[in-house]
Amino acid sequence: MIARRTLPVLAGGLLATPALAQTEALRRGFSPARLDRFAPAMAREIERGSFLGAVALVARDGEVVHHAAYGHRDMAKSNAMTTDSIFLLASMTKPLTSVAAMMMIEEGRIQLRDPIGQYLPELRNLVVHTPQGDQPLARQPTVQDLLRHSSGFVYAAAAPQRIRELYEQHDIEARNGPVATDEMLRRLGTIPLAFQPGTQFFYSISTDVLGLLLERAAGERLDRIIESRLTGPLGMRDTVWFVDDARAPRVAEAPDSDPLKAGMWASYRIRQDERERSYLKGGAGMVGTSADYHRFCQMLVNGGTLDGRRYLAPTTVRFMMSNHIVGMAGTPTASTGPGYGFGLGFGVRLDHGMGVAPGSPGDAMWAGAWGTSFTIDPAQRLVGVFMAQGPSNRVHTRMLFKNLVYGALVEAG
Repeated sequence: MIARRTLPVLAGGLLATPALAQTEALRRGFSPARLDRFAPAMAREIERGSFLGAVALVARDGEVVHHAAYGHRDMAKSNAMTTDSIFLLASMTKPLTSVAAMMMIEEGRIQLRDPIGQYLPELRNLVVHTPQGDQPLARQPTVQDLLRHSSGFVYAAAAPQRIRELYEQHDIEARNGPVATDEMLRRLGTIPLAFQPGTQFFYSISTDVLGLLLERAAGERLDRIIESRLTGPLGMRDTVWFVDDARAPRVAEAPDSDPLKAGMWASYRIRQDERERSYLKGGAGMVGTSADYHRFCQMLVNGGTLDGRRYLAPTTVRFMMSNHIVGMAGTPTASTGPGYGFGLGFGVRLDHGMGVAPGSPGDAMWAGAWGTSFTIDPAQRLVGVFMAQGPSNRVHTRMLFKNLVYGALVEAG
């Protein structure tokens, strides 16, 4: 049986006592001396300008063996980073939406094979862009295509020029201001897909569309779907869509020197509650803390259960963490590094080799554009959550985190 408790954490971000922390780390196969490597490594990144501060959480067998905060959360350096600091999750929202979708599949509300036009009639008449002109679809995108990013949708920044211009013209990603759900879908239905559904992995707005599909299938807004099924029962109290005045002082900032900061901050708008005016981005919209996200990850590494409550069947969790892009073009390498396929909401490691950081076959990970990342390793019964706000250095820092985590694990499972 996997233990469910976590070690108490002080407000400043350190485990309750050094002796307790060392005892728990040793019992769970971690070297306390090697976990101490986090502090100088984080200090070097802060000096380098990768981020202003960060929070690192490592757990094994449901026990937190390391949970610490480093640096500051504001440009003025007047507020030390704390373990309860709030971070923009960006694409770490995607696994939450994906798990909610699988819960609705288990409820019998939707199926992976369902064409998306069954729920989103605005998208029933899509065509596909080709060099020879727009062509009919071989088949409609399905719910499974949305979960594994094989739908034909894109993100504008990586799209073919014509499609990029159309996404930007219609503000499909709501970067310039609120876009109502029905209007977003109407606009999206006029834009060709970038490729035939099911033929390649292409990271995209697919999870945003999935969130809108869940709303139509459930008859309620996405924030309520996720709160009632996941964040509420899991006790993820600070994992929300918009930051109110009470939470605002805990929001971590990115360095002003980061060239991506200003544009991204303007497009995320986490201080403006737009739920009545704009669609909720199931692929990018939430904020949260390290402790909150650990509870979500722990539920998954436990096979779908936490604190005596079952969220998913263990077979469903294994299914999600299997490679669903076999035989397709495209890979998630830009986010995961080499050696990963993609499941239903996660990058999935295919073998011991090929990666640029240690891991286990079948481990699952994903990350956010602001600098957050996580690793779920069922073989090692391990969860790692890294929270930072440094978008330009995000790939570098997520791999550094994995190196530090696995470098401190001296007793393999």
